[in-house]
This record gives sequence, structure tokens and C-alpha cells, in this order.
Amino acid sequence: MPKARRRFGRIRKLPSGRHQARYRGPDGIDRPAPRTFASKTDANQWLTRVEAEIIKETWRDPDAGRVPLGDYTQEWIKHRPGLRPRTVDLYRWLYRRYIAPTMADRLLSDITPGVVRSWHADLLTDGVARTMVAKAYRLLRAVLNTAVDDELIHRNPCRIKGAGVEHAPERPVATIPQVFELAALVPTRLRTLILLAAFTSLRYGELAALRRRDIGRRCETITVRATLVERQTGEIVVGPPKTSAGRRTVTIPAAIRRDVRAHLANFVGDDPDARVFTGATGAVLRRSNFQRVSNWTAVVTEVGLPGFHFHDLRHTGNTLASQTGANLADLMARMGHSSTRAARIYAHTAQERDTAIADALSSRINRERARARNGHKSISQRRS
Repeated sequence: MPKARRRFGRIRKLPSGRHQARYRGPDGIDRPAPRTFASKTDANQWLTRVEAEIIKETWRDPDAGRVPLGDYTQEWIKHRPGLRPRTVDLYRWLYRRYIAPTMADRLLSDITPGVVRSWHADLLTDGVARTMVAKAYRLLRAVLNTAVDDELIHRNPCRIKGAGVEHAPERPVATIPQVFELAALVPTRLRTLILLAAFTSLRYGELAALRRRDIGRRCETITVRATLVERQTGEIVVGPPKTSAGRRTVTIPAAIRRDVRAHLANFVGDDPDARVFTGATGAVLRRSNFQRVSNWTAVVTEVGLPGFHFHDLRHTGNTLASQTGANLADLMARMGHSSTRAARIYAHTAQERDTAIADALSSRINRERARARNGHKSISQRRS
């Protein structure tokens, strides 16, 4: 009795003794299996799986993924909706630095979980900081998620548990006296920038974008309407805050309002659109130049905070605000975060609560300054 022929696909035995499977796809193209099989049974099982994919309409053209990861990633970054300029710059830098050297020429269809694990392990072995490895891994995972959506690959090969989670070391927190020491040691026109960064929790880009009209008439509040971004090309981009929560009004602690008024009088023009913070020549206050114009490295070392970053002033402010008894929603409203439902629930009381936070901060600032005046000389006083 003749053997029954397969109703789907064909199998033939090669001179080597292995077996090759072929099938005609839904697109009418006759395709071989990507590998040969040790036995006819193995080849039969593979064809059965392919047939099931076609019946379930989950079959994907195996040639669709024959696109170099490098080309696909660059197009992904270029056409990704809603990315802010600095995020675009970050993605391009992460791709060039950590992904392109070993993965740019790999075809999407050839990137397996093993390939990803090897790439990830090599970065760590080469001494790349774990935070950078996590960022690069998240970018690769996001790109390949889109490749799945585009039906170029069946499944994302980025499957390393926890690889995209950053475990950054805890950033330092300055004391209130140290904040005032920093403010005293930088150039005078930057003094109030330091105080506001620490005691209003504004970001550098939000401070650099401030105009005179954003400061309340009696210097009681700051309204954040924009943020300034410096791209890697040197281009300055001023735009709205990243989220709706970023557009907010923050109460300035009464203890530093005199400093704000003095800064406005001495360094800011009368035009409502005059920038609140500029360089010595009146130019935009660039993040890339801040270290140099402020002599930051020497200043933070003298105050006893080596390695302290400007952004750590915001971390300091958030920590001080949390110590006033503010709840999560109050803190998120002050910081300009929008990732929890709680912040929206309490939005109608945010300004009242923010004033309470500022008042509590002001009381603590006054206590610390009084303590310093009563026998605890500051670094700037000891230098004179």
C-alpha cells in the first residue's frame, strides 16, 4: 500500500542523511525550513507547526525580519512619536555607544534571546555602568517591541528579568547650611539659582527658562510655563513642560524671597519677558557651561560635597519637603510629576498644601540660619 503523501509541505532526505522541509506560504512563495533535521519525524513536526500558524493566521513571513537592527533602530528613533529633543539625543547616543558596535549589522530575525544575553553580559564585563546598561537594554527592548508590532519578528528576544531596572546609588542630600554655602561661593548672579533649585525643587531646564513674568509680583510664587533644553548639537530648544503636571505654580519659601527680589533688581531687566537667569553677558544659561562658570567642582568640594550634582539640589529640596509631613500627592504636585492617580485626586488642594510646605521649609531655613549666626561660622565667613 503506497504511503500517504503529506497534504502540507514536502520532505526530502539529503545525501548527508539529514532531512529538508519545504512549504508554500500564504503569499505563494515556496520556502525551505531555516535548518535541516536529523530525522523525518522532526521535519514533520516542524511542518505541522508551520501549518498551524497559517491556519491560526499567526504565520509571519520569515524574510520580513531580514532588516539590519541598525537601520531599523535609526528609523525607529526618527519616527517615534512624542519624543522630546533631549530624549532623541539620549537614544541616539545610547545606540551609537552601546548597541551599534556589536549589533548594528545583525538582522532582526537573527537576534535571539541568547544573542541579547551575550550582548548584555559583554557590556557588564567591559565595565559599563549598570545604569547605562539598563538604559541601553530598555532602548533595545522598546525597538524590538515595535518590530513585533510591525510583524517583522514573532516575539521580543529581550527576556532578561530585571535587566531594564536601574539601581542607581542614592544621591547625596545637602543640609540647609550647605545649600547656603554653595549659594555664597558661586558667582553672585547664580546665588538665587542655587536657592530656588534647592527650596522650590525646580529642574535646571525649568529655572533656565524662567521669565520675569513667571515670578509673582511679591515673589511669593513661581509659575513654570516652559523648560529649556540644550541638545547635543548645541541647539537651544524652549518648549512646554513634558507633562501637564509640569506646568505648575510653586510657592517660594518666605525665608528666601528677599534673595529673589534682590536678584530681580540686580540682574533682570524690567521687560516681562526678560530671562531671570543668564550668563554674565546676558546669554542663555547653558547647562554645558554651568560647571565652568560656577566653578562647581571646586565649590562642592569646599562645602564638603564632592561629586554633588546640580540636580542633587532638587533631590535635596524634595527630601526637605517630604520632611515637612507632605503626602505623596503634595510632593508630586510640587515636583511636577504626573504618574499617579493620587496626584490628580488631590489637585484641587495642591496650591494650599504647597504653601504649607513652603512655610514649613521657610521656618526650618530660618532656624538653621539663626543657628549659624549664633556661633557656627560658615565656610565663606572663615575664608574672609
